[in-house]
Amino acid sequence: VIYLDTYIDRPSTAPAVGTTAAEVTEADFALIGHSHWDHIAGADVIAKRTGATVIGSFETARLLREAGVPDEQLWATQGGERFRLSETVTVRAFPSLHSCIWSRAAAPGTAVTGDYGVTKNERTARMAERRARRSGDGSEAGRELRELLASNVGGPDDGGALDYLIETPYGSVFFADSMGYFSGVLQRTRADVAILAAAGRGNIDGEPVQGAVEDFIARQVELIQPRRVLLSHHDNFSGSPDSPDLTDMSPVRDALARLAPHVELLEVELGGSVRLL
Repeated sequence: VIYLDTYIDRPSTAPAVGTTAAEVTEADFALIGHSHWDHIAGADVIAKRTGATVIGSFETARLLREAGVPDEQLWATQGGERFRLSETVTVRAFPSLHSCIWSRAAAPGTAVTGDYGVTKNERTARMAERRARRSGDGSEAGRELRELLASNVGGPDDGGALDYLIETPYGSVFFADSMGYFSGVLQRTRADVAILAAAGRGNIDGEPVQGAVEDFIARQVELIQPRRVLLSHHDNFSGSPDSPDLTDMSPVRDALARLAPHVELLEVELGGSVRLL
């Protein structure tokens, strides 16, 4: 049983996932893509309750160690390593990139350009301004989200994003939990199934994609060449009252049907299930 990120416990205004981290009784591994709260939260609870091993960045390992997870349950990686999960299943970690959360973004179907060549210093300043605005949100939803952030494990920085390739006797599954990648890495990566984040502003080799969400996803699919694609991270995970429970993915669906008609797009509801391989 492998968790791909562990963010389960959400604000009351977010769509429910049907369980809580404290209710998880079976887990062998958790693969954490990066150390932001909406990905790593719950990893400490699940690891301590089930004995699961957590694979993630050194920042992920540090945060979980501070939260009381034993060292022997933490496998840290910077990307490039291969881990054995069982006699027949392994996982490779690859260095990756977080989406450009410091830049302008839009929902699928709307192209966004600009923000090219923004330095790290300027990106950090933009994020600090956004955090200051969020801290001043006096709404009930804002207060609840701040309390959740304070109680959960997680960091303000991504800690170095990672992608994972799970290899099994039945096929391989590629997992990217944020819209970013190094093109040189993906050019050499192939998978039968790709689980791809579909929210925010795509990051290619350190710069924001000039286009829409569907343009970024189509480029990923062209590189990885999967038979099946499952989209993720496009639900209202923070419980924003003015956002739909699920972002409309029809522009992505249409783009893949046009540009990669041989690829099957898998769709699953929150709390539902789907066979990958």
